[in-house]
Amino acid sequence: MKLTELHLGMRVVHPQYGEGIVKSINEYAAEVLFADGRKPVDPATSDLMPAEPTAHLHGLTLPLEHLIRKTVEALADRLGVEKPDAAVQELGLRWRGGKLVLHPADAALQTKEIEMEVFFHKIVMVRNQLRVLEQKINGSESLTSAEKFDWQQYLTRCYGSLTTFNLLFKEKEQAF
Repeated sequence: MKLTELHLGMRVVHPQYGEGIVKSINEYAAEVLFADGRKPVDPATSDLMPAEPTAHLHGLTLPLEHLIRKTVEALADRLGVEKPDAAVQELGLRWRGGKLVLHPADAALQTKEIEMEVFFHKIVMVRNQLRVLEQKINGSESLTSAEKFDWQQYLTRCYGSLTTFNLLFKEKEQAF
């Protein structure tokens, strides 16, 4: 295997050390975290192999734009990021076409109007980003269980603060 074929976070298999994860790469070797610790490995001389399927895109007959679009759509779907139009479908019917009007206490200041669809989309995006953050915290290998619990408490309080906006949702299952 060539050093240039490695990337950070890649799972690899070494004949002597077993399976590991590439943690750093320099011009001569890669540092791989194995069950018994980190070891520098020269992939060209050590029979290092990928532990996961890999793809080589040389000579691809599919248009690159199509490949990228499909990849981004799959990633957005996996992360729970929604298209802007999708958020409007979650908005309760009585709010569609409406406006949020903010009147400052000082009459000399201008009133601010925001379309409900725009406001609701921003609320849904906050919810989605909190979900992604929650997944990253729960999936983190570097945080201890106690740290994950602490961060989860912050997220729970954020969700709690956002329950004010539950009346905007069409379906209760989509709310906070």
